[in-house]
Amino acid sequence: MGKFVITKRANGEFQFNLKAGNGQTILTSEGYSSKAGATNGIESVKTNSQDDSRFDKKESTSGKPYFNLKASNGQLIGHSEMYESASARDNGIESVKTNAPDATIDDQTA
Repeated sequence: MGKFVITKRANGEFQFNLKAGNGQTILTSEGYSSKAGATNGIESVKTNSQDDSRFDKKESTSGKPYFNLKASNGQLIGHSEMYESASARDNGIESVKTNAPDATIDDQTA
């Protein structure tokens, strides 16, 4: 089962990573000014990850596939790592869809 890990950045912002059952990070959030903002972001991932149209498949300038997850208002919620192939990126999207809805929350800032 997946889990969301909330941490605090050096600049004081909160962020979360969604980790798959094997511990691999599959989605990294943007920075939030408050822990409540990060918590709301987690709820947004749980909801929006079930809608294929919220995943924006991209390619970096170096040709590496990755994806962004966006909210219904178009705001970026999180992004993936860079993958070696489009099929690996698509597997990452499926992993987010599978792990996010029932993921636990591990608050490492408490």
